[in-house]
Amino acid sequence: MAPRLQLEKAAWRWAETVRPEEVSQEHIETAYRIWLEPCIRGVCRRNCKGNPNCLVGIGEHIWLGEIDENSFHNIDDPNCERRKKNSFVGLTNLGATCYVNTFLQVWFLNLELRQALYLCPSTCSDYMLGDGIQEEKDYEPQTICEHLQYLFALLQNSNRRYIDPSGFVKALGLDTGQQQDAQEFSKLFMSLLEDTLSKQKNPDVRNIVQQQFCGEYAYVTVCNQCGRESKLLSKFYELELNIQGHKQLTDCISEFLKEEKLEGDNRYFCENCQSKQNATRKIRLLSLPCTLNLQLMRFVFDRQTGHKKKLNTYIGFSEILDMEPYVEHKGGSYVYELSAVLIHRGVSAYSGHYIAHVKDPQSGEWYKFNDEDIEKMEGKKLQLGIEEDLAEPSKSQTRKPKCGKGTHCSRNAYMLVYRLQTQEKPNTTVQVPAFLQELVDRDNSKFEEWCIEMAEMRKQSVDKGKAKHEEVKELYQRLPAGAGLSDGFWVGKSSLRSWRQLALEQLDEQDGDAEQSNGKMNGSTLNKDESKEERKEEEELNFNEDILCPHGELCISENERRLVSKEAWSKLQQYFPKAPEFPSYKECCSQCKILEREGEENEALHKMIANEQKTSLPNLFQDKNRPCLSNWPEDTDVLYIVSQFFVEEWRKFVRKPTRCSPVSSVGNSALLCPHGGLMFTFASMTKEDSKLIALIWPSEWQMIQKLFVVDHVIKITRIEVGDVNPSETQYISEPKLCPECREGLLCQQQRDLREYTQATIYVHKVVDNKKVMKDSAPELNVSSSETEEDKEEAKPDGEKDPDFNQSNGGTKRQKISHQNYIAYQKQVIRRSMRHRKVRGEKALLVSANQTLKELKIQIMHAFSVAPFDQNLSIDGKILSDDCATLGTLGVIPESVILLKADEPIADYAAMDDVMQVCMPEEGFKGTGLLGH
Repeated sequence: MAPRLQLEKAAWRWAETVRPEEVSQEHIETAYRIWLEPCIRGVCRRNCKGNPNCLVGIGEHIWLGEIDENSFHNIDDPNCERRKKNSFVGLTNLGATCYVNTFLQVWFLNLELRQALYLCPSTCSDYMLGDGIQEEKDYEPQTICEHLQYLFALLQNSNRRYIDPSGFVKALGLDTGQQQDAQEFSKLFMSLLEDTLSKQKNPDVRNIVQQQFCGEYAYVTVCNQCGRESKLLSKFYELELNIQGHKQLTDCISEFLKEEKLEGDNRYFCENCQSKQNATRKIRLLSLPCTLNLQLMRFVFDRQTGHKKKLNTYIGFSEILDMEPYVEHKGGSYVYELSAVLIHRGVSAYSGHYIAHVKDPQSGEWYKFNDEDIEKMEGKKLQLGIEEDLAEPSKSQTRKPKCGKGTHCSRNAYMLVYRLQTQEKPNTTVQVPAFLQELVDRDNSKFEEWCIEMAEMRKQSVDKGKAKHEEVKELYQRLPAGAGLSDGFWVGKSSLRSWRQLALEQLDEQDGDAEQSNGKMNGSTLNKDESKEERKEEEELNFNEDILCPHGELCISENERRLVSKEAWSKLQQYFPKAPEFPSYKECCSQCKILEREGEENEALHKMIANEQKTSLPNLFQDKNRPCLSNWPEDTDVLYIVSQFFVEEWRKFVRKPTRCSPVSSVGNSALLCPHGGLMFTFASMTKEDSKLIALIWPSEWQMIQKLFVVDHVIKITRIEVGDVNPSETQYISEPKLCPECREGLLCQQQRDLREYTQATIYVHKVVDNKKVMKDSAPELNVSSSETEEDKEEAKPDGEKDPDFNQSNGGTKRQKISHQNYIAYQKQVIRRSMRHRKVRGEKALLVSANQTLKELKIQIMHAFSVAPFDQNLSIDGKILSDDCATLGTLGVIPESVILLKADEPIADYAAMDDVMQVCMPEEGFKGTGLLGH
């Protein structure tokens, strides 16, 4: 065998190196006998795999026929990346930033806003030389306004089909891999932009946000007794409209402005009457902005599930909206035209995709902006039906209402933008400033150079492939013809095994039938024949389908199939006429090849990244030699802090890089307040908050800064105070503690503990201070053996969704949402609040607003103790007021209430039943804008 293998390898090397003009007839005959003959006869083995000239592997007909030149390269036509004439420029989706892209396109098509931003002074002048732009370094915007200027200039005059907004996204500190709440992003960014522009000297720039988006309304309260009106003026930048129970936009606006009665416990204290009186309260619109943003509150908190959910209610709206009936001062111009519709594709509030339909203010035509792809809507009409089909393809029980001319309806629109109608034509002369145009020209030059380079590489690959094609064709033509060249068909190995087994069973059955006397057939034999027929039909349907790929083509795995001769396949077709047929020259599925190659590349990249990070941070990965605040290490005076959530997510990726996505950013904003201050004291980080943070050595921190995007640096420095007594030590954090937000966080936690719904408390029954009573109502309690998942990740009870207030019609615009920030911390950083079970305890589901009397009834069912015989206490405090609510009595989630019964009851064996209640996760995880 060794000489034969050597001959085959030698022939292989010869075929790779020899030129056609050097081939003699003797060479051809030798190669045919030694190397090609096994392939032609279909008996080639593993030593033939990888040979590009194996006739069994590729098929002679491919090389002898015409080959598409695109098969000689994997380089796309660079002109496909070029912007088409009279079209808009798209934005790259960096992972989960589609919500950012939609708002950028909407703001870009606000010509007044774009013009004002172009007028902002820029530090770009420092980047410019006397003759133009410095060539040795790239321009990096320094402020949010500069980022927007540069983005808008590229969107306006770039030659690219789409541009990269990563600089803008990074400047805002957003996590590109995390889907955020689009409506919250809009509010926070406009607040940030307004604050930034307020420092400008030019009034057209300084006031552009207020002029375009700011309106004013008043909360008006009228005393029913004396008729006194109390007004509280407030500005708004969008109207948040409840859509639940409504079908038309006008109904939503009417509900927003409807009158509310203040009666009973909710009576209003009238300063004129100096007493609480019945009153009415409503919102009056005083002025409306040029651009009216209407937020449709599709994402609301569901109290029953504890999750945020999406309302898929159809809402009808018109292209022309007359707001005059809703404003207090009549007679003005209040007719608006629809200019944008923002869409959320998907049925879940926690996932999906954001796109925008926007009307070009200059041409009046509608465009669909979907990240890199921009499509002009046919017939200048807004078409929302396509988006509904994409969002919910399998649900058709909710019929879409009929819409008349000039009206639309959608169950996925979450924001409507209306522009005030004016007789003047829109300004069509928004010019890019000279300094920005130079930057755009430079980027266009780079793009053109890239196109030329790609086109040349593409041409070289095609020329090389064509030359190889002609070379191989000439070589094949000089080879002697062989009978049955490449004849054969692919058959699945599993199908062949099944067929052989079926044939053997049939032979055995024939032998058994021959032994029967007089050919008589009993009932069991008949059933056996019927079973054979059913089995035969099943084989006819399934034979050779084991080599089908999901796309219905030949699978790419050669280990799952075998090549049989033409004669063998002809015989198999007689038994299985419906079997898929794949000749030996049939190519594998091209889609599967692409997916396999992409999957292998991604897995290899993830493994490489994980290995590099694991090697760079070995102690952090293994959790060895970690510093501790309570026992500060002597060899350093500085320690850095990251969130424990980041460390856990990073370890998951490093352990299983092919199953998890790489961690790109540290996300320290979760540890800071909206003002950028630290939310934890040194004492709390050594105790109750120690599980929320991870301490990092200075050497590790340097490596973390190289490997990840760090939004905020948090460190603690140890300082020795006093020369006489150096043992006095102070610890200083950077950034410093924010006392107000720290106190607010603690207060909010306390409020959450007293405003819970469906939380768990534990009732511990004792007799003579040690004997435990029997579980008499097992239907109210579930066994609480903790699963591994429970141990791994326990979820806190009583948490609220940060978007819950949205469903209550709150409309006042806040620049910093403290409650949302707190909820964001709860989501990103979890702590275990599981109460360890104790013998004799029962878990009960309660709410903060239920009374003590109602709790006693629950206890009666659980322990068979009448309410009047129950003596309840918590932390040594007797609970006696039956009318008081559990919240006012200090009964918080995970509380343990002691129960003593006045009457003696028989002693029973104790039961360890504790109901496990895990509140669902909160969907809103905040945004990096809170750090600003």
